[in-house]
Amino acid sequence: MKIAVGCDHGGIVLKESVVNTLNALGAEVLDLGCYSTDSVDYPEYGEKVAKAVASGEADAGVIMCGTGIGISIAANKVKGIRAAVVTNTYMAKLTKNHNNANIIALGGRVISPEEAKDIVEAWYTAEYEGGRHQRRLDMISRIEDENFK
Repeated sequence: MKIAVGCDHGGIVLKESVVNTLNALGAEVLDLGCYSTDSVDYPEYGEKVAKAVASGEADAGVIMCGTGIGISIAANKVKGIRAAVVTNTYMAKLTKNHNNANIIALGGRVISPEEAKDIVEAWYTAEYEGGRHQRRLDMISRIEDENFK
């Protein structure tokens, strides 16, 4: 599985842990930046990862900023993206089980690199349950179709 990874300067503190965890799980990582602690604009990296996932260049993505909130908002502006801010392993597992989130967003000022490792592993190894959850995802797709012109 190919996972696109992107962050801004506030999320870069988590990037090494995330990439190493994904590699250990057998994922191929597509690193879309940023590469230093110099200030950058999170929407650019949220969009890069979201477009990679939406186009099929990557199967899923992990994005990081200070809180995970701003970069997830940017990523969710790309049709077909279900980016969820995740702060613990329970949320990580359920966002895959119930929402089939194709991107998770983490906050470098909210969680530690060790917590990021556990969260990424919980999300990556979780399975989408389908069933009653598919009806809700279909509803989300309908909302997208009506509003993304």
